[in-house]
Amino acid sequence: MKVEDKVKIYLDKIKKENPRINAVLHINENALNEAREIDSKKKKGRLYGYVIGVKSNINVKGMIANCASKTLENYKSTFDATVIKKIKEEDGVLIGMLNCDEFAAGGSGENSAFGVTQNPAAPGRIPGGSSSGSAAAVAAGFCDVALGSDTGGSIRNPASHCGVVGVKPSYGLVSRYGLIDLSMSLDQIGTLGNNVGDAALLLDVIKGKDENDTTTFDSKQIEIDEVGKITVGVLKVKGVDKRIQSLIDSKITESVKKYGWKCEDIEIKHIDLAVQTYYPLVYVEFFSATRRFDGRKYGKKIEESCGEEVLRRILGGSEITKAEFSGTYYRKALEVKELIKEEFERALREVDCVVLPTCPGLPWKIGEGKKMKIEEIYAYDALTIPANLAGICAVSIPAGKIDGIPVGMQVMCGKGQESKMLSIAREIENI
Repeated sequence: MKVEDKVKIYLDKIKKENPRINAVLHINENALNEAREIDSKKKKGRLYGYVIGVKSNINVKGMIANCASKTLENYKSTFDATVIKKIKEEDGVLIGMLNCDEFAAGGSGENSAFGVTQNPAAPGRIPGGSSSGSAAAVAAGFCDVALGSDTGGSIRNPASHCGVVGVKPSYGLVSRYGLIDLSMSLDQIGTLGNNVGDAALLLDVIKGKDENDTTTFDSKQIEIDEVGKITVGVLKVKGVDKRIQSLIDSKITESVKKYGWKCEDIEIKHIDLAVQTYYPLVYVEFFSATRRFDGRKYGKKIEESCGEEVLRRILGGSEITKAEFSGTYYRKALEVKELIKEEFERALREVDCVVLPTCPGLPWKIGEGKKMKIEEIYAYDALTIPANLAGICAVSIPAGKIDGIPVGMQVMCGKGQESKMLSIAREIENI
């Protein structure tokens, strides 16, 4: 099938179904023309035939990157993020910009200024966030793959809830140039797809060293292969729904039995401090990042136009950075972040990967979040945050369903070990 025909099918589907799902904020009006041009090329790139959605906090020249906020409601990007440039060079077609929690602040998909995204795999329930539109667009069949950003689980959380694959790369594998950041020391652009292979291909295209982002590093091509005999480290964390843990346990047992893998329980000290460590870092770095949204150069003043969750983080960051605290909380959080990183490095010297659930509970019904305490909402990222603090790679893959609702399973590997992690994930996926 020509990519032009594929784009037509997707555009038609979005037109019919997006008013209900609300995953796509803006359509790329040039998508058909771009597809025609690519179809006419003699030599086609690695992403030929792939139609891609983009989270609304990643810059695509000429398209609206509003971060699902009234602050940047009509902001048109003036340049392409590095990841977008790479996608275009490999003949991927961008279908449009996708909904998310405002400025990527949130874990449910309910915090967008342009309305909540519905979960196509569990109607009436949250899709998870903050890359809610990215996961929902893939699950709804609006695109083949999508880009999201992951600060503390923002790709893996919605991937789990929507029954798709979501990859958070190692910190520095993918350039953040052109990402409107939430927390510079934790953010990573990653990929979502219907299967490990698609998510891995897109990741391989966008990875690599970039002179515009000094945190990036060179890496070998991502290759998925048979993994042979490995040792799986099983991490059990308090507070996980027993049904979810049971589902993950049975998936691990099946994998170990089929492939002859070894399995051993592991412990990560200080993992119970992950959430408390994460939020001071995010609050301070987000507060710093939002000082440019003062209403002068572009958009509106953020404090006067943003939603509740964004304002909470701005005010929290403002308090933590006040002179009387002289960076005490931020420095303490950085110290604990280093401890968690060391613990993961130690564990991953003993085992080949760490496996655990992606989320501790099932997605709640849309609207129920308003009745929940903020601590309960933040706790939904307790299992995903540690990988961001440690700077390692992690993927969420579908593990099965409970009462018809998708449940995700996480596989984590050491920094730069994406090939190994995705090979393990593919083996589990094939069961």
